Amino acid sequence: MKKIVFFALFLATVPGPLAGDWPQWRGPHRDGVSRETGLLQAWPSAGPKRIWLSRDIGIGYSAPVVAKGRLFVLGTKDGEEQLFAKETKSGRTLWTAALGGILSNNWGDGPRGAATVDGDRIYALGAKGGLVCANVLDGNVLWRGDLVEDLGGKAPYWGYSESLLVDGDRVICTPGGRRGTLAALDKKTGKVLWRSADWTDGAQYSSVMPVEFNGQRQLVQLTQKTLAGVSARDGSILWRNDWPGRTAVIPTPIVHRDGIYISSGYGVGCRRITIGAGHDVSEDYSNKNMKNQHGGVLLLDGHLYGYSDGRGWTCQNLQSGEVVWDSKKLGKGCVVYADKRLYCLAESSGTVALAAADTRGWKEHGRFELEPQTELRKPSGRIWTHPVVANGVLYLRDQELLFAFDVRAR
Repeated sequence: MKKIVFFALFLATVPGPLAGDWPQWRGPHRDGVSRETGLLQAWPSAGPKRIWLSRDIGIGYSAPVVAKGRLFVLGTKDGEEQLFAKETKSGRTLWTAALGGILSNNWGDGPRGAATVDGDRIYALGAKGGLVCANVLDGNVLWRGDLVEDLGGKAPYWGYSESLLVDGDRVICTPGGRRGTLAALDKKTGKVLWRSADWTDGAQYSSVMPVEFNGQRQLVQLTQKTLAGVSARDGSILWRNDWPGRTAVIPTPIVHRDGIYISSGYGVGCRRITIGAGHDVSEDYSNKNMKNQHGGVLLLDGHLYGYSDGRGWTCQNLQSGEVVWDSKKLGKGCVVYADKRLYCLAESSGTVALAAADTRGWKEHGRFELEPQTELRKPSGRIWTHPVVANGVLYLRDQELLFAFDVRAR
């Protein structure tokens, strides 16, 4: 009887998933695109109404995720990186779970990656490699792991930044190094199920994308040297394509039908490849029309949208790789999409702009300045946390400051 009562209480306390949830990095499909509708198509002059402002999550660049009426984000507290759970209605912190020591470097301290919600569990990775699986209800830690100590990985210079992928009964991560670039862990226990032993590149900052090619489940990841696909079943490498990455390779690959699009900053550019029936790789194009450093690129109706270093905000034709338009009406930044609109955040000024996803050019429908802004950001740091749109709310972060804005149409 006690078990039945507890189970009923659990169901009453944590609601089920909502249609507009954003349960992992870049949303439900890891592509930066929300399927939500009924949102404001233009903002008033002062911007959308702020619902709440939270100031207690500490430093870091981790983007929030939203699921089951709760928001989860990585930050710092009590000298450690932490996973925070908050009420979406008020921003009140419900619980925290420690991830390990705080990463420190000249561009900004603290965690980078977003958490991943899967059912009644949440998975998070700290910048130094500490991994935790916790219960979404109360933060009870179910198991822990470490990409360095347990998996022999080595954190890249700016720390582990990927957001974990839950694929079926497995958690996929990128420890990097001699034991294998990728690893699959049992999501219930943390036990290692396989390593990509024939692919040993070091970890970079991109996140894994799942895909079905030629009837086979694959996991696609981008490192500084290589774009590769491995078998989801055993981690064996299926295909690879050399990539001339420099300094830091960050954006998540974009999957479209039988092809993959990637982009990197630091002067590298972009590429589209097609995967053939025998896992043969053909390069459709490789150019410098989109040099996206870390703000992300979106694919919408055959066109790509993102910020290209030197060029500005850019619309690129996926098929040809040619530029459709570019604009410098907003500074460099990151972007997500919801309900026919691009939500663009300029990293230096904190300007937030609402623009149409339109192949005819940059068409803006409102902007506002993020206020207040943090005093904890290091001089070389910027507002690098990607926006999130979930259930009619726009969430923005500037270090310890976490904002919620109402963007529902009335």
